Amino acid sequence: MKWMGICPAFVWILVTVFCFVSVEGWCGIYKYVDANGVVHFTNTPTGNHFRFYMKETSDTDVASGLVNDLIARSARTFNLEEALIKAVIRAESNYDPRAVSPKGAQGLMQLIPSTARAMQVNDPFDAAENIRGGSRYLRLMLDQFDGDLELALAAYNAGPGNVRRYGGVPPFPETQNYVRKVKEYLQAYR
Repeated sequence: MKWMGICPAFVWILVTVFCFVSVEGWCGIYKYVDANGVVHFTNTPTGNHFRFYMKETSDTDVASGLVNDLIARSARTFNLEEALIKAVIRAESNYDPRAVSPKGAQGLMQLIPSTARAMQVNDPFDAAENIRGGSRYLRLMLDQFDGDLELALAAYNAGPGNVRRYGGVPPFPETQNYVRKVKEYLQAYR
């Protein structure tokens, strides 16, 4: 019968712990940089070498239709077709605002950190910032390549230096597939 006296105290301690313990481990993204300089991201860290990176966000912004409003605003601001921005987002992240590529590109339009900084994006996982920054970068690529959509898309994917180096779409299978895929999505969104 002694255990019955301990039970309420145990329940109180358990409730207290669950109320005040940090939920970082339950809804966070963690990262670490390995010996080769490769950045790894996960929401389920497997060792103490992972460090908390950011809190996961909900899909509320994407599901609510806010993304379409953000796309429309960026299309007007940067003189782009809404269908083109939608096609790039679909090819880059399939509308996952938390997407992170193996190369470290982040968010809906998959901005690499250096591009995000150059486009004044502080939080690449924020849909509004990411769409604004990605659209701005897409406009810069279109301007840099005289409105040539294929070259602009190739530059968005592989970098403008590679497009200039190869005098066109680089011979990288990833980039060639990317350009083809975005153009297919573009036709579907029009």
